[in-house]
Amino acid sequence: MIGIDKTFATAHQKFLEYLKKQGNTPATIVAYGKDVDQFGEYLRKKQITQVTSVLPEHIENFKDYLAKNDYTDKSICRKLNSIKAFFRFLTLNGSIEKSPATSIIYPRYEIKPPRILSQMEYRALRDCARDDPRAAAIVEILLQTGMRIGELVRLELEDIKITEIRIRSYSSHPERTVPLNSAVKTAVNRWLNYRPKTKNPSLLVTKTGKTLQTRNIRSALVRLFKLAGIKNATVNSLRHTFIAHQLAAGASVALIQKIVGHKRLSTTEKYLELVKENITPTPKLEEL
Repeated sequence: MIGIDKTFATAHQKFLEYLKKQGNTPATIVAYGKDVDQFGEYLRKKQITQVTSVLPEHIENFKDYLAKNDYTDKSICRKLNSIKAFFRFLTLNGSIEKSPATSIIYPRYEIKPPRILSQMEYRALRDCARDDPRAAAIVEILLQTGMRIGELVRLELEDIKITEIRIRSYSSHPERTVPLNSAVKTAVNRWLNYRPKTKNPSLLVTKTGKTLQTRNIRSALVRLFKLAGIKNATVNSLRHTFIAHQLAAGASVALIQKIVGHKRLSTTEKYLELVKENITPTPKLEEL
């Protein structure tokens, strides 16, 4: 086992290095890092600096502190999940004998159903993006393939094939391909005619040739949602829309699971509750 210092700060840094070695995405590492760091800051105010000094009541008190400061139950659950992962790591490498987070219970909260755009809404979104070739390509790719925003950011020019798009393996997700329909082909080809000349292999780049970042895509879509009059929608709403509409059109659960990269079939099956009954099975995907 690899021993590490007993200070919380050092353990926190080693935890981030461990997450990176495990192949977690940068976004996941940042999220876990911030959650654990917030807990560490809370402990420092209590003069607790050693991981061996952390007790279950400290975590319970932190949970109460978050609730009193208007954090939602969902946010508290996420932070507790990060803390549990942190102490699980410390037990694995022998820094502590037993995790103080094992007995901590998550607060219950109601999981809202995914936001599914109606046909009228996603057509309005498409219309609002029409004058911007890059934005139009972003909307069509996310809407017609159901890929994650992180997968979109990592796309390179050579990943765009004649009939499909290759999504490279990352983190714990294996490589897969998604069908490339005519709507995406048209939007991507139009973007490539406007795309700045650069040696950067990324499909989506800025005016200066740098890779377009996740935050830029989110900001662009927030603006488009507002222009289209679409409320309570996020980037993930396009992925949800693809899954729900394809299942409603008769695509098999197994096919959609494979295309969107769900690890469990049950994750895809949950969307069946959101679509109409009496679905007519079809082996083909529908162009939205």
